[in-house]
Amino acid sequence: MHIQKRFNMKEWKDITHYAGFDWARDHHAVVIVDAKGEMVADFEFDHSEEGWQKFQEKTAAWPNLAVAIETSQGAAVDQLLQRGYTIYPVNPVASESYRKRKAPSGTKTDHVDGWGLADALRVDGHGWKQLQPMDPLTQQLRLLCKDEVVLIQQRTLLVNQLQQALLEYYPAALQAFDDWTSPSAWDFVIEFPTPGELVKAGKRRWEKFLHTHKLWRPQTTEKRLSIFAGADKFKASEPILKAKSQLALSLCKLLRTLNDQLEAYRKKIEALFKEHPDHDIFGSLPGAKDVLAPRLLAAIGPNPERYGDHNVLQCFAGTAPVSYQSGQVNKVKIRWACDTFLRHTVHLWASCFRRVSNWGEVYYQKKREQGMSHACALRCLGQRLLKIVFRMIRDKKPYDAELHARNQQKHGSWVLKLVNENSPGATGE
Repeated sequence: MHIQKRFNMKEWKDITHYAGFDWARDHHAVVIVDAKGEMVADFEFDHSEEGWQKFQEKTAAWPNLAVAIETSQGAAVDQLLQRGYTIYPVNPVASESYRKRKAPSGTKTDHVDGWGLADALRVDGHGWKQLQPMDPLTQQLRLLCKDEVVLIQQRTLLVNQLQQALLEYYPAALQAFDDWTSPSAWDFVIEFPTPGELVKAGKRRWEKFLHTHKLWRPQTTEKRLSIFAGADKFKASEPILKAKSQLALSLCKLLRTLNDQLEAYRKKIEALFKEHPDHDIFGSLPGAKDVLAPRLLAAIGPNPERYGDHNVLQCFAGTAPVSYQSGQVNKVKIRWACDTFLRHTVHLWASCFRRVSNWGEVYYQKKREQGMSHACALRCLGQRLLKIVFRMIRDKKPYDAELHARNQQKHGSWVLKLVNENSPGATGE
């Protein structure tokens, strides 16, 4: 079946019917109401070619249909976008409230979920934001970056398992190597899987291994050779040695394979990033470099209309705090309802940015002096950085440290004053 890819944005005044779409892995439930709130359709269909054909046939009678769904990504959203439907994503917390509005008793069914979403869209949808799909290049880059992060998390999990196994039978290996995300550490276990085999190999093989893997350092070599020589003095019992050495060997081989795939992902991401029209904009961000620049582009996207203003972008990223006021109580707290991929990316970038930017480091240190935690200070810095990024993608201009310094001076920024006190003549970078 040919699917027409048309991402036409319908205006709210043109919408005549409202669908609540309760999605699942293998089937979906749909409830449609009209402008008066009367239910005109209630059905389920399978997540298959035949099921989606059924969905299109049943909704063909209402061409000006808007769909409310409890996600902004995934297979269901992809199918809806390919078929040209107008989508309004709903936060799961809000969706639960809409369901309770229809069923205060606590009843929860697919029908009630869909009905709650459909009626909420009818009543409140005029203030909601339509889902604006990314262009294909940015979308592919986003998916690759997110999947790369998942693979990195898998690597961390395997490294933790490896270190635990070595702790039980091969403590000398843990003493000899600090970085267990390095392939050379995995190769060491593959070549010398047990303390006995390491000692039996002898000094010439140890030296050859260190030279081959470019690990020969005057400050560490003697210490490592000494650890290798006494590796079998403190050893585990025979059953633990045999079992855990097999596990460690398997984990190292898995890590080797996973590392090859991560390198392939990195090459693909870098190639797509170079092709992207906004490559120069995000590539100019201080501290972002080759890893975080593509990830920032993938997380934020090149279209400022997706957000409207920088405040919305900051809320998406979770850097904007949530206000709580009741009577005499007035406080703020961290925003948990956000794009977690964007939040983590901005957190990493803020940490890198302050190391290469005078004003970034001064801002961070000032927040720490005010009693904020490391993470909170980075969120505050990320809040400021996102305002800059939004201006960059809106104006289609790369980062300009001198322009930023002039703007800081123009507005009498306290950050610039502190920068000048600490480093006379420093620029905004």
